[in-house]
Amino acid sequence: MQRPGFARLVDRLETGDVLIVTKLDRLGRNAMGVRATVEMLANEGVRVHCLALGGVDLTSPAGKMIMAVITAVAEFERDLLIERTQAGLSRAKAEGKKLRRRPALTPDQQAEVRRKRAEGHSLGALAKLYGVSRAAIQRAEKRAG
Repeated sequence: MQRPGFARLVDRLETGDVLIVTKLDRLGRNAMGVRATVEMLANEGVRVHCLALGGVDLTSPAGKMIMAVITAVAEFERDLLIERTQAGLSRAKAEGKKLRRRPALTPDQQAEVRRKRAEGHSLGALAKLYGVSRAAIQRAEKRAG
């Protein structure tokens, strides 16, 4: 519903209408979002058919079952991803690796930034010169202090 075009479409739908989508991803960013959208439309009396699933009506009992299976599989995949990420982070920490973002500027560039700031160069000019954000220039200054 955050997409203006989709919101306008939903506003025009009336009880008894059928919304036909080519793929489920047209209804939301993830399985939970798709499910919420289908339920919201069903509550307004709008049926939703998905061509990629053989034109099944997602608001029918069979369609609801398909949505439940798809949602369950998506949640399972998400949980596995989180589990693997956490295991990888734990292993890296155990190996003594530092988990942080690489600095936007090299140590030599940071020294140049500090020198140029002392000479009066502006944050914006330096950020543009080095192709980084103003915050990166400010962090380079703070690291000296």
